[in-house]
Amino acid sequence: MHRLAVVAVFLVAVSAVAQNPPPTSDPQAISLAQQSVAALTGGVAVNDITLNGNAISTWGSDNESGTAMLEAKGTAESRVDLNLSGGTRSDVRNITSGVPAGAWNQDGGSATAYAQHNCWIDAAWFFPALSSLTQAANPNFIFKYIGQEQHGGVSVQHIRVFQIASYDSGTLQRLSTTNFYLDVNTNLPLAIGARVHADNDMNTDLSTEVRFANYQPVNGIQVPFRIQKLLNGVVVLDVTITTAAYNTGLPDSVFSLQ
Repeated sequence: MHRLAVVAVFLVAVSAVAQNPPPTSDPQAISLAQQSVAALTGGVAVNDITLNGNAISTWGSDNESGTAMLEAKGTAESRVDLNLSGGTRSDVRNITSGVPAGAWNQDGGSATAYAQHNCWIDAAWFFPALSSLTQAANPNFIFKYIGQEQHGGVSVQHIRVFQIASYDSGTLQRLSTTNFYLDVNTNLPLAIGARVHADNDMNTDLSTEVRFANYQPVNGIQVPFRIQKLLNGVVVLDVTITTAAYNTGLPDSVFSLQ
């Protein structure tokens, strides 16, 4: 009886997989992603980026201005340093024990870890050439074509990217889902949308979007010189880039907070 029970469970599992096969990427979405990366990089291999600019941070009635430094290395590491009229803030993303992680601090104080469920979306949210858009050949990333539509009054191609894993029941897909809105004429990303959550509540979604404008060539790659970050449709960070440099050899130590 024990052997029969095991066989029965196995057959049920096989049947479930057959009825609900793992998702696969759409060829059109893969093609659009590859065209977008080509438009961004011109075929240049980009390993890291450093952007400096002027920033305005707005949270409710609190409006502060100052400077920003945005750094990223690969697709898993990033750092944002804001030096504003009301103080400083640093945010980092990295890999810890093999999984995405992150932390932040205020005015140089002790680091506070991000909730792990908020670390599955792109680390380099401010630089599309180091985003999940580049992962078309990675079988752990699924690309879906949503369609041509209007976004922000502009015609775009909308593709969606998310991660999968054999052990996951769908939570990873939900937490990692990222929407890319590509200009139909240039293939450059005009916006990236995702969802974030409170540290103690991974089930309530808050929409976040990053908008890119004023792309300019910098030694062969396209850099957005205007970056806006929105939370639930409200601009909370507006950065105007003044300088950009890539492949400077940023060390991994940059992407940690002591």
